[in-house]
Amino acid sequence: MIMISSMLKKCFLLAGLLLGCALYPLEQQMPHPATPSTPTAAAAPATADAVSIQQDVEYGMQGGEKLLLDIYPPADHTFKPRPAIVLIHGGGWTSFDKSTMRGMGNFLARSGFVAVSVNYRLLRGSDNRWPAQLDDAQRAVRWLRANASKYNIDADHIGAFGHSAGAQLAALLGMEDTRDNSDPALAKYSSRVQAVVDVSGPSDFLSNRDADGDAALANLFGGDSTKLAEVWRCASPVFHVEKSNAPFLIVHGTRDAEVPIAQAQELYDKLHQAGVPVSLIKIDDVHTFETSEARHRLALESRDFFYQYLAVNP
Repeated sequence: MIMISSMLKKCFLLAGLLLGCALYPLEQQMPHPATPSTPTAAAAPATADAVSIQQDVEYGMQGGEKLLLDIYPPADHTFKPRPAIVLIHGGGWTSFDKSTMRGMGNFLARSGFVAVSVNYRLLRGSDNRWPAQLDDAQRAVRWLRANASKYNIDADHIGAFGHSAGAQLAALLGMEDTRDNSDPALAKYSSRVQAVVDVSGPSDFLSNRDADGDAALANLFGGDSTKLAEVWRCASPVFHVEKSNAPFLIVHGTRDAEVPIAQAQELYDKLHQAGVPVSLIKIDDVHTFETSEARHRLALESRDFFYQYLAVNP
């Protein structure tokens, strides 16, 4: 489970924003994305044109709250439908929004993907408790499939990228089928993604126990782990590992004080044992990857992973 001590709690809540800010200047810092060398590259060469962001597109309504997403289409629209990447922000399921993924959204769009940064309902006191966040993430994927032709998306090739709390949601998108299938307009569309990048994510809420962390998660889940053990377990990606899971790239800092790297190792080990294609990259950095070298590697490794597993024949 996330180790949230009283000294680290604020740092954890800031994690999503800090990583997003760190990734924001990638389009200026990094070389122009190169065409992937594989002959079955998922994306055509990106152009130097600016990405035109479609902001605040509504993908649903829950409890009177509009669910919004931003779409980062490739600058060159002349090619056939592209794979899409759903970007899910961190912030302890309580803070921040889709804007923190702007840097990665621009970078992936310049690399030829349709990048989509999503909002999901945040925990507010006792409102929007789990699994509201998962329901929204799953709805976003299904909405993209329902609107694939409108946004030039290849509905059969959708990936998810998440950081921290967003990584837990991204992981479940690659493992679980739709939990709430009550909307007839989306009933025929799958919420499963075909590739997952899990960055600094928690994977097992029943291990690495911490008193402050237990209290925060008890509020999220609506009760402590002794009373609602199955809820805590079902929210933990390690308990959903099966051979049918999507391929995973797990990236974690060796000096992460908020989410122990043991969480990444446990998820990697179980995926590997199940025969799921998985890679674990350990980076000498903290939860939010502060160095430019770490951020560059994260972006390039994520791009190349999505090229590999979301590839389509030209």
